[in-house]
Amino acid sequence: MTNLIIEVSKYLIILLMACYTYFNFRFFSYQDPEEKKAVCRRQNQAMFLIHLLAFLVIYLKTQREEIIAFYLAQVVFFVGYIGGFRILYRNVSRLLVNNTAMLLCVGFIMLTRLSVERDRQWAVRQFVIVVAAALLTWVIPYIMDRVWQFAKVPWIYGMGGLVLLILVWIGGSTSYGAQLSLALGNFSFQPSEFVKISFVFFVAAMFYRSLSFRTVCLTTAVAAAHVLVLVASKDLGGALIFFVTYVFMLFVATSNWLYLGAGFLSGAAASVLAWRLFSHVQVRVQAWLNPWLDIDNKGYQITQSLFAIGTGGWFGLGLFQGMPQSIPVVEKDFIFAAISEEMGGIFAICVLMICLGCFIQFMMIAGKMQAAFYKLIAFGLGMVYIVQVFLNIGGVVKFIPSTGVTLPFVSYGGSSILSTFILFNVIQGLYILKRNEEEENERS
Repeated sequence: MTNLIIEVSKYLIILLMACYTYFNFRFFSYQDPEEKKAVCRRQNQAMFLIHLLAFLVIYLKTQREEIIAFYLAQVVFFVGYIGGFRILYRNVSRLLVNNTAMLLCVGFIMLTRLSVERDRQWAVRQFVIVVAAALLTWVIPYIMDRVWQFAKVPWIYGMGGLVLLILVWIGGSTSYGAQLSLALGNFSFQPSEFVKISFVFFVAAMFYRSLSFRTVCLTTAVAAAHVLVLVASKDLGGALIFFVTYVFMLFVATSNWLYLGAGFLSGAAASVLAWRLFSHVQVRVQAWLNPWLDIDNKGYQITQSLFAIGTGGWFGLGLFQGMPQSIPVVEKDFIFAAISEEMGGIFAICVLMICLGCFIQFMMIAGKMQAAFYKLIAFGLGMVYIVQVFLNIGGVVKFIPSTGVTLPFVSYGGSSILSTFILFNVIQGLYILKRNEEEENERS
């Protein structure tokens, strides 16, 4: 009977995830607010059923009583998070709230499964971080709606972020060949996760003040300094996020195709230079080009990822039926491979499409903003998000060399979780600000 429940649950989870993803895009076709609310309610129903079925399978496979308590704690959090946003902010984007909860749900499911397998506390720690981050960042939309001085202090964003990156370069902890984090006693954090947000604010504020050639050159110099410090720290994934975001923000602000072309040419040249200078970049490129040549060493991580994805197929092996623990750093950089193996290719594609739905919502919000400063913030943060998603999933499926970045809201990592909450809630603040303005215009 237990095996039957587990097998049926696998297909029900895939069906529910496909329904959730369909509602994610169906939302954009509706104009009536009541129809949009109805779609969001269906999303919530699908998410809670996926969550229930997945944790039922985890409990049946482990027979651990603490799984039930952990599941109930997550339910309380999701209900409080979704309901709390609607109570605190009348004009909140329900789609972004739902997608945040859905991505966190997927992360909790996979980290719980991996934690049980390896006897770790990843899922519990992640849950504590998520609850704390959600509470801390709930105030951001309120601040965005009431503080109008963000555009007046660009150099605080630019220089403050650059100083943090330099501190990491000088005394940061090294992980997998790159200097990524600063340690404060038993606590460590990854500054680049937060600097990418201050970087977007810096660029938006500079281009809001002026689009003169002098301002463009000055802003480019500071942006280049951010990228160069990250390169010196060997955080090439972070450097790529900053670089691509800046090039597109510059193009959107100026509509100058020459800047866009020059940006990509300089990026290509910098990539070749990084490949020649850094041995760990050469290792990753070699592993990407032909991982089978050194399958027991350089190519081990990517080949294990490809084996996992291929073994899972479209419908997956089911929770606890695969071997995701054989993939190095599976809980962080390669969690998408674990999802593909046990939840299936269809489920994994749906996760990718939910991320794409978030990006589309970001771009729609950017397009509606009247003030250039807010427009550039929404666009820049959207680019930060989608480039990180592309780098993570692209590395997992061998589309591009692995860059060591996390999948936002899904991968394990405190700095990534907190920075992504900040990013989403800044966007929420802009959405709420615009909706409040529209309501005032309708009344007047």
